Amino acid sequence: MPTSELTFRTALDTDVPGLVELIESAYRGDASRAGWTTEADLLEGQRTDPEGVRAVVHSEASRLLIAERDGVLIACCQLEHRGDHAYFGMFAVRPELQGGGLGKVIIAEAERTARETWGAREMRMTVIRQRDELIAWYERRGYRRTGELTPFPYGDERFGIPQRPDLAFELLVKPLDQAGARGPRTAAAPS
Repeated sequence: MPTSELTFRTALDTDVPGLVELIESAYRGDASRAGWTTEADLLEGQRTDPEGVRAVVHSEASRLLIAERDGVLIACCQLEHRGDHAYFGMFAVRPELQGGGLGKVIIAEAERTARETWGAREMRMTVIRQRDELIAWYERRGYRRTGELTPFPYGDERFGIPQRPDLAFELLVKPLDQAGARGPRTAAAPS
């Protein structure tokens, strides 16, 4: 993995095409199989679209956090302020860079950002319940399964074309340490 510093910033309109490509490459199609976060066996079709990404970029309650190395987009995640907690979503790391520890750094920065920006006491996310390996990865980062399920939006191809009839999202939660970020800090570009 390159040794140059990782920088973070909030996404702009001009980032939307690159973000859509990144998110799609991490979850759908053959390109996603280079990494371990692929959903290609569960869902076909799109993971997101320019309108969905642009809506997050323009929402006053959300931030789309970008991670770059040497000015190249390598990862992103959505943070949405929801009262005393933040929602974490649209998490994507370039498939060829997965498995090298970037995800841990990015989720730690997302948690720090939610704490410091909004005073969030908890991070919440939903994960397809059939994604055992991914859920286990989040559990190793302090997230816990709640057993609270939300049905997959069957029939709405904006979210993909299901390849099985039993998909559902499970809510995962993690209390956020209010004393400060854990682990090493990376440089952050102004947002």
